[in-house]
Amino acid sequence: MKISYLTMLFPALMAAACQQSSDETQYASYSDYPVYEGADLGLTYSPEQSTFRIWAPTAGAVRLYLYDAPLGGQPARTVGMDKAESGTWTASFKEDIKGLYYTFQVQYEGEWLEEAPDPYSKAVGTNGLRAQVVNLADTGPEGWENDRRPPLASPTDIILYELHIRDLSVSPNSGITHKGKFLGLTETGTKSPEGEATGLDHIRDLGVTHIHLLPSFDFLSVDEARPEDNKFNWGYDPQNYNVPEGSYSTNPADGAVRIREFKQMVKTLHDNGLRVVMDVVYNHTGATEKSLFNQLVPGYYYRQNADGSFSNASACGNETASERAMARKFIIESVKYWATEYHIDGFRFDLMGIHDIETMNQVRAALHEIDPTIFIYGEGWTAGDSPLPVEQRALKRHISQVKGVAAFSDDIRDAIKGHVFTHDDPGFASGKPGQEGRIKFGVVAATRHPQLNYDSIQIYDADGPWSGAPSQTITYVSCHDNHTLWDRLTLSRPDAPEADRIRMHKLAGAIVLTSQGVSFLHAGVEMMRTKNGVENSFESPDSINQLDWARKAQYKEVYEYYKGLIALRKAHPAFRMPTTDMLAQHLQFLETPAPNMVAYTISGNANGDSWKDILVVFNANKDYQSMPLPEGSWTIVADGNKAGTESLGKAGRSLTVPGISAMVLFKNQ
Repeated sequence: MKISYLTMLFPALMAAACQQSSDETQYASYSDYPVYEGADLGLTYSPEQSTFRIWAPTAGAVRLYLYDAPLGGQPARTVGMDKAESGTWTASFKEDIKGLYYTFQVQYEGEWLEEAPDPYSKAVGTNGLRAQVVNLADTGPEGWENDRRPPLASPTDIILYELHIRDLSVSPNSGITHKGKFLGLTETGTKSPEGEATGLDHIRDLGVTHIHLLPSFDFLSVDEARPEDNKFNWGYDPQNYNVPEGSYSTNPADGAVRIREFKQMVKTLHDNGLRVVMDVVYNHTGATEKSLFNQLVPGYYYRQNADGSFSNASACGNETASERAMARKFIIESVKYWATEYHIDGFRFDLMGIHDIETMNQVRAALHEIDPTIFIYGEGWTAGDSPLPVEQRALKRHISQVKGVAAFSDDIRDAIKGHVFTHDDPGFASGKPGQEGRIKFGVVAATRHPQLNYDSIQIYDADGPWSGAPSQTITYVSCHDNHTLWDRLTLSRPDAPEADRIRMHKLAGAIVLTSQGVSFLHAGVEMMRTKNGVENSFESPDSINQLDWARKAQYKEVYEYYKGLIALRKAHPAFRMPTTDMLAQHLQFLETPAPNMVAYTISGNANGDSWKDILVVFNANKDYQSMPLPEGSWTIVADGNKAGTESLGKAGRSLTVPGISAMVLFKNQ
C-alpha cells in the first residue's frame, strides 16, 4: 500500500506516525538493544480479545494491517500500534477476529519498510506472506489430547530415518493418495505395483524408532499458489519458523489446515510407535535484506562483517546471531513451541556450528525441562567462516561442552565410503586400504578407547576423541546431502560388478548399525536408493528425489538385510552402550589375519545384554579371510547375505569371513 494512499484515507494516523518517527531510538551497538522478557510476543488470541505484541525497538512507528484474504486486495483495517515496554509495540481488539490475515509495517530511519508477518506468527496463509488469526485449540485432530510420545529409555536406543515429506509419497508407484503431503505419512495399507508395502507400513516394518523430517516449517522457495508446478525444494530456506509448510498441506490458504494436518501426521506416527524429529534451520533465513526479521528490526538478527555487510557462515547469504539476547530467545521459544504444541520429539540443527555453545545449552535445558527424552543433534560444522569466535561455536570438537546434544560423525561417514567431496575416492567398504583405525574410531562413537592410538587416526576438526559419550555421536554413512550411498559406490568403484557393489552397500549398513552411538539412515538406503548420480538434489525434480518403490522388490534381499540389522540392534543393548566407561570396559578390538579388516568383541553381558559375548567382524577384502575364534561355542546371526537375531548356524574353531561382508556371532558359555 502506497503512503500517499494512506495519507488520503488515514490523515490522523499518518500525522501520529510522523510524530512518532521523530522518537526513533538509536543504539550504540546491538548489545544495547532492550530485551523483552515476556512470553507473549506474537498474537494472544481468544474469541473475546486478541492482542498483538511485536519487538521492534528501533521503529519510529508500527502499523498493523488486517486483511480478508491471504493474498492481494487492500487492508480491511489499518491500526497504529502503541509503543510499550522493552522495545515492544502492542495493539488489541475486543472482538473475535478469527480467520483474518495480518501483517506489520515498521518505520525505520524515516522510511516505511515492507509489510511482513512477525517471527512469532503461528499460522499463515498462502506463501507465508500474511499471518492468520487461528484458534489453536480448534486445530487438534481427533484424540490429540491423548497423544503420547512412544517410550524411549536411552538416546542410544534411537535409530533415525531421515525423510523428505514429498519424497516418500510422490512417486506414481507409491500407492499413496495424498502424494507429497503431510497426510501421505498417515496412510496405511499402501502398496507398490509389485505388492510391497510402502509409506508408513514400510517404515514401521523396517523397525526404525524416529522419523527425521527434512525442513517442514514454512519455507520460501515453493510457490504454494501453484501446486501444479510440482516445484521441489529441500526447504533449507526458512521463512516462517513456527508454521508448517503450506505446500505439504491440502489447503495452504487456510492456516488452520496445515496445522491440523501436521498434527495428524505426528499423532499417526506416535500411534505407530515412531517418534518425530524436526530438521530446524535457525542458522540463516531464506531471504536476507527482505526477510521478515530484517523488516521489523533491521540488522539485529544477523551477524555482520567488519565492513557492516552480512556475514555468511551458512553459504546461503547470511547467518543469524544466536548470541544476541532476542535472537537466542526466539530460537529457544520456537523449539519449545514445536515440542509442546506439535508434540515434536527431537530437533536436528542444521549447521549447528554457526550457533554459539551457550544458546545450544539453553536449548537443551529448555527442551529437557519439557521432556528429558527429547533428542537434540546437529551438524557440528559451518559452511564458511564466521565473526563468532571459534571457541564459542557449537562445533563437533566442542560437543562435550554441550551436554545432552549430539553431532554427526563425518569421520565414520568418510571412513566407510571415502571423502565426501572427492567422488572417486573409495572408503573402507569399497576397498580403500588403511582405514582400519578410522573404522575403529567410528565403532567406539568417537569416544576415548584405551586400544586406539589417536595420533595415527585421521580425525576431522579435532585433536582426538571429540565425543563425551556414545549418545553424543550420530553414526551414519549417507544423508540427503551429497550422493546416495549407492550412487557414491557407483562413482568410486565403477570397475566393480554390481554384485560386489551390493555387498559394499550391505557392509556399510552393517558398520553403521553395529557401531556404538546413535544410528542414522537415509530414507531409501534399505532399497539401494539412487538419485541418478545427482549430488546436490535440493531443487531437482521429483524424478530424481522421489523414493522409487519398485526398487524394494528389485532389491528385496537388501531390504531384508537392513531390517535384520535393525532388529539385531534393537534386541541387543550391547550395541547401544550409554557411557564411554562401559564401552571401554566391554568392547575389545582383536588382531585380524589381514589388512582391511576390523574385528572386536563385546563381552560380559554388556549393558545388560542376554548374550554373554558378541563378536563382530568386517572384511573389506574381496576374498575370504579366515581367523581363529576365541574359545567357546559361537552362533552366527549375521553374514554377508542375512542378518537378524536367529541362528544362521554354528561356527567352528576358525571363522571364514566372506569377502566384502560383515559377520556377527554370539556365545553364552
